[in-house]
Amino acid sequence: MEILVASEIRERGLGHVDLIGHREVHFTSPDPAAATRALPTADDVLLVAAVLHGIGHTKDDLRHLTELGDLSWAPRRPLDVSATVVGARRFGRYDVEDAVGAYLSSVLGVPYHSRRGGVRPPPGTTSWRVTIEGKRATVAVRQADRPAHRRDYKRASVPGTLHPPVAAAMVRLAGVGRGDVVLDPCCGAGTLLIEASSTGARLYGADRDPAALRAARTNASGLGLRLLHADAGALPLRAGGVDRILANPPWERQVPARGTLAADPTRLWSELRRVLHPSGRLVALLHGDAPLEGWHPLARHPIRVAGAEATIVVAALRSG
Repeated sequence: MEILVASEIRERGLGHVDLIGHREVHFTSPDPAAATRALPTADDVLLVAAVLHGIGHTKDDLRHLTELGDLSWAPRRPLDVSATVVGARRFGRYDVEDAVGAYLSSVLGVPYHSRRGGVRPPPGTTSWRVTIEGKRATVAVRQADRPAHRRDYKRASVPGTLHPPVAAAMVRLAGVGRGDVVLDPCCGAGTLLIEASSTGARLYGADRDPAALRAARTNASGLGLRLLHADAGALPLRAGGVDRILANPPWERQVPARGTLAADPTRLWSELRRVLHPSGRLVALLHGDAPLEGWHPLARHPIRVAGAEATIVVAALRSG
């Protein structure tokens, strides 16, 4: 996802990408407030307070994390800290969090709520983030009240529902445009189609699970989605009438294949080939390195979804 986030920053002119690291992309923006609101492929968008170098492997090195400089601009609210430590160290994430949290609490004169032991901070805290990779540490603060991946529309859910930033990345990779007919054949709670709703496309979702369709209707209220109670292996759509397909098929994990796909999973790909326009595009989220039967792959983007290896595949119909 880091590469996809960096690509969106560049393509949308949101700023200059300075660094791509482990689960982070550093960029400089002429309008940070606008960039914070306009980056749907990112899990979160934070303001960098400091980038510190020379972080070693012992607990003594944690003292460097307090070299944050002037903090007169920082919010004066109770705070929490979340840390990611890449690689083996003689300290853990809670050691990092408590070192930074205690320092910020002292300098800013506000309470610090530790996450040690898995304790969740109370509502209303300002969230700080620390990432240590190699000898570099990034300390940043979230200016919004909640992470960017928490969408207001996500009022209903079903097992296997897609993470909104992943859905947003798939929409961008599909190149969805105004007037396109877009299909999600296994729409679940509607996340892919809702992330595409600002493009001006005509959006169709199908699912054979009535509970999934109810969730999609709740989440997509007022957006004009056309939702069909249908089997993804036997869609009630004419041949060649779809311009873009966005698909998160059942992985046989949280969501088992049902209907025609339970008997023959390849039916999905043959049916999608039937309904897609010859110049159309498919973007599918596949488990691991699962093959895409009967398609011509144009690009593959490896990611992790719920801790499992996955691949976003962009594909076209095979000619001939």
